[in-house]
Amino acid sequence: MRARARDLITFDGGTKVLADDVLVVSVAIDRSYESIFSFPDRPSLQEMVGPRGTKNSRRAMSALVPEEREAGSPLYLLLDDLPAISLVAGHIPVEWVPPQERTSQLKGDYRAPVGVCAGFQEGSNAIGPDGKNLFVHQVQSIGLLTRTDDPAAWHKLQDEVDAPSMRRVRRIDVWVDDVIHVDAFFQDSCTTPHHGRIAVHEYCLTARADLQTGVLLSVVADPRVLPFDACPSAVGNIDRMIGIPLVEFREAVLDQLPGTLGCTHLNDALRALAEVPTMVGSIQ
Repeated sequence: MRARARDLITFDGGTKVLADDVLVVSVAIDRSYESIFSFPDRPSLQEMVGPRGTKNSRRAMSALVPEEREAGSPLYLLLDDLPAISLVAGHIPVEWVPPQERTSQLKGDYRAPVGVCAGFQEGSNAIGPDGKNLFVHQVQSIGLLTRTDDPAAWHKLQDEVDAPSMRRVRRIDVWVDDVIHVDAFFQDSCTTPHHGRIAVHEYCLTARADLQTGVLLSVVADPRVLPFDACPSAVGNIDRMIGIPLVEFREAVLDQLPGTLGCTHLNDALRALAEVPTMVGSIQ
């Protein structure tokens, strides 16, 4: 996995890069970390290499680089995304391995994880009558993210390849007047054998927060692409986050939107708003 994150401020007449981090990680089939390199270098991350880095890796990463979490750095956002994207990468065979071959390779019972999220609530079209995971997944063809009329909108992305590949992108735009305004975008996408790219998960978020306290005043989520019919139902629960300071969102989202109240990908999009206060500080 190759990852990059950047904080960029725009103003009349130009832009300025405030922070830029790169992460290169090799992940084994059991999702343990075989190697981790960051630029700038953080030697403490080497403690995550091996089986000990697999369980509770978000908590372990946070303990190894507490200064990154405290600073709300771009690197911390990348580290926090590692467990999720290594799991989401499991969609690659769905696009690249023929269904008959994929089915023949499946071993075990493959019971659906009922109750783990809104998508796997009772009655979902993801769950068969026998309780097994049906492995259905709704996707959407997409075009390029980059825009010729706004070349600074994204940092340099990996070149498109005609090979099995998964990509997660996240954008958080923040501006301030009498309140904090947030416009955020989240997308997981996969290449296909047909030389295109499909979105696997996609959310847009808009939010407002108090300028002095950082408390969330309002939030609207737009579920663009999600795998199962029941997934968007989680959007109806996000008002539970109103009144909570953004800086607390890493833990508060998990407390307020557990199980079928939340959606794994909506929760990830909301948790990332914990870095907004740092961005506001840079603006001010």
